[in-house]
Amino acid sequence: MNSPLLQLLVLAGIAIFLILRLKSVLGTRDGYEPSQQPRPSTPAPSRRQDFEVIDGGPDFDITDHVAEGSDSAKALADMKRADSSFAVGEFLQGAKQAYEWILMAFERGQMEEIKPFLDEDVYEAFKSVVDSRAQQGLTVEAEFIGVRETTLTGARFDNATNSAEITVRFIGELVSVVRDQNGEIVEGEPGKSKKQKDSWTFERVMGSDDPNWRLVATGE
Repeated sequence: MNSPLLQLLVLAGIAIFLILRLKSVLGTRDGYEPSQQPRPSTPAPSRRQDFEVIDGGPDFDITDHVAEGSDSAKALADMKRADSSFAVGEFLQGAKQAYEWILMAFERGQMEEIKPFLDEDVYEAFKSVVDSRAQQGLTVEAEFIGVRETTLTGARFDNATNSAEITVRFIGELVSVVRDQNGEIVEGEPGKSKKQKDSWTFERVMGSDDPNWRLVATGE
């Protein structure tokens, strides 16, 4: 056997040996194999700890407006138990809107609009003032500027009847000018606002179908 042929056979043998060696190490692949995607890294655990709501803790919807443990706080808690939809903050927002609406209707003599929302005694007291102005030929020009303060000053609840009462102190600001039948100003000054201080008590039977509160008492 000549030398070139011998060298060729030796090289072929070495190549076959290397191929078999690689297969034993790497294995074989048959058919299609998807390319490997990088594995998503596991996020590090958050350092923030979730806070548990502890039953029996303070109800901030109540304690934000009255002293914790006070008679008013207990009454408000009883109202919530009697009517799960009741919230003190929402009530005060509604009372604030009712104050403006009722006050402006009274100033303008529009008593029929607010009659369903007034206790009979309150309605009669308001109406007597409106009727007296009309008899004297007086007219009122009123503009509501806004409510400067809304404060819950007292609350009572009757467990036997589910009747609730909440007293709210308002400080409003409005422009009010009273003119006589000749158009002359007898009270107030155009464009000059004044403070209006009132303490109103609202009443409702908690859990009843009627969601409206009625104004049952007024004062300063």
